[in-house]
Amino acid sequence: MDRLTAMDVFVRVAETGSFTAVAEHLGLARSMVTRQITGLEAHLGVKLIARSTRSLKLTAEGEVYLERCREILGLVGAAEGDLSGGDRRPRGPIRISVPVSFGVRHLAPLVAEFVNLFPEVSLDVDFNDRQVNLIESGIDMAVRITGQLDPGLVARRLSTSRMLTLASPDYLARHGRPDTPQALAGHHCLNYTGTPRSSWPFRMDGETVWVPVKGRLHANSGEALLDACQRGLGVCRQPSFIASPAVRAGLLEVILPDYPGPEVGIYAVFPSNRYLPTRVRALTDFLAEQLGPVPSWDQV
Repeated sequence: MDRLTAMDVFVRVAETGSFTAVAEHLGLARSMVTRQITGLEAHLGVKLIARSTRSLKLTAEGEVYLERCREILGLVGAAEGDLSGGDRRPRGPIRISVPVSFGVRHLAPLVAEFVNLFPEVSLDVDFNDRQVNLIESGIDMAVRITGQLDPGLVARRLSTSRMLTLASPDYLARHGRPDTPQALAGHHCLNYTGTPRSSWPFRMDGETVWVPVKGRLHANSGEALLDACQRGLGVCRQPSFIASPAVRAGLLEVILPDYPGPEVGIYAVFPSNRYLPTRVRALTDFLAEQLGPVPSWDQV
């Protein structure tokens, strides 16, 4: 038994909670994955994973061994890195998952530039608004945009974006300009179907207040909502990385500027706290540098 390989398999099983998912990702038979774990347990003389027909759960010994395996694999990765003959240039494949609108508008040109800078790197970009399981999907890094990351995620902040409340000049001429967030009750609001509730957050007197909104058009695409807003169909709430060009062009106006929405962070999220390959670290550094703490879309 190759113990390092078995440790890697064990970590993957522990993180995914599935022998089958690990087998599919590694291109192995499920029995081979099971054999690796069984071999480790026999070598150590302890049970690492308590198995049932419905779930897997680490034993107390398994929890301790998991952390030790992560440390060992991290040291091995750091020692080997992506080096070849002392050459530290990034090389090899990277799979990333990015949100559709942000990915197309802002990341596509950057990843193209990154590939040009590092010809020995290949990039597979999944444009997807679903939050995929990074380990099960074999994703090296995902870009997520949120006001609050889930606890336990391994992430690095890349940039930020303001949330803007918007309406077209035509809509405001016909329906008037709301002067407080509560006045939105009398307006048509274009809502994103991916949000858990039909209300929008505003900063008021140093606190976040959720204001109920309603409207006749909902969509799971920020681009579609922005287009509807430009057509005068209602008020929308959009991140500045989508809305800034329309604001600069005069197609939309920022309303309720004294009641901003909370900013959202733009993060690179990684599968685990194991060693980050040189190529993935290089891409993360590049994106953080290019996007910057004060990104172009917020310079309005």
